[in-house]
Amino acid sequence: MALSIVGEMQITHEPVMLKEVLEFLNLRPGMRVLDGTVGAGGHAKEILRRIGPEGVYVGIDQDPNILEIARENLGEASGLYLVHENFLRADRALQRIGMDTLDACLLDLGVSSHQLETAERGFSFQKEGLLDMRMDPTAAVSAFDLVNHLSEWEIVSILQRLGQERYARRIAHLLVQTRQKEPVRTTRQLAGIVERAIPHHGWNRIHPATRTFQAFRMAVNRELESLEEALPGIVRFLKPGGRICVISFHSLEDRVVKLFFRRLAAEGQLKLTIKKPLAPSPAEVHGNPRARSAKLRVAEKC
Repeated sequence: MALSIVGEMQITHEPVMLKEVLEFLNLRPGMRVLDGTVGAGGHAKEILRRIGPEGVYVGIDQDPNILEIARENLGEASGLYLVHENFLRADRALQRIGMDTLDACLLDLGVSSHQLETAERGFSFQKEGLLDMRMDPTAAVSAFDLVNHLSEWEIVSILQRLGQERYARRIAHLLVQTRQKEPVRTTRQLAGIVERAIPHHGWNRIHPATRTFQAFRMAVNRELESLEEALPGIVRFLKPGGRICVISFHSLEDRVVKLFFRRLAAEGQLKLTIKKPLAPSPAEVHGNPRARSAKLRVAEKC
């Protein structure tokens, strides 16, 4: 997902692969739709338009700040429910409003531009802020906790597994050395450690701290674990013929979705609507560069 600020207050959502999502969700008036990552409501506007006043749209987001933006952008609409919850507990959110079946589901994974651009959220090495990275600000564990309290080998494991960082051992070693003198509190401090740890010949077209920040963010929010645990529950709610669309922005997320879809397809529970993931069009990537790594997978309940 991508968000942009217009004027001083209005925040708009540039929904990724909107045309493809609307096509593959196969929306019709009266359908019940779950959006497990509502963001600022970019996809939601078009979904609501297609399911009409007789339909039901349930939008979930674990970030209450983003959810308030969605409320402002979507206004009052019949059949619209916005719930502060992690899609890991989508079943709880659905049961709370009395729903026991779904016609379609969308998961648009990843971090939003609003989160990246809000310095105090601590997601970005490009802005000075306290290390946080919690998508849900009420969660107990922040990036500060992981950076300053995990062992060197635990940090190596996170950087290798979630960041696919070639220089994980160098970074972890220098990080532990640094925090022995004083805690690593800010985004710029962490980015500086990474820059010093990676030799200049190891720098490429992306900032050297990109993979480290990605890895800690995914660890703080348990992104892979949440996805793995959420998918089976969501599919159980789908009616036969109901479709699930998942947009991922990371190869590890895409792999989780791919393996889950394939396993349930082999068991006869799902049918793969498309065999290979779709990527955004060149025109979309040109207009929204943050969409460039997106992959869309679609499956249908048997």
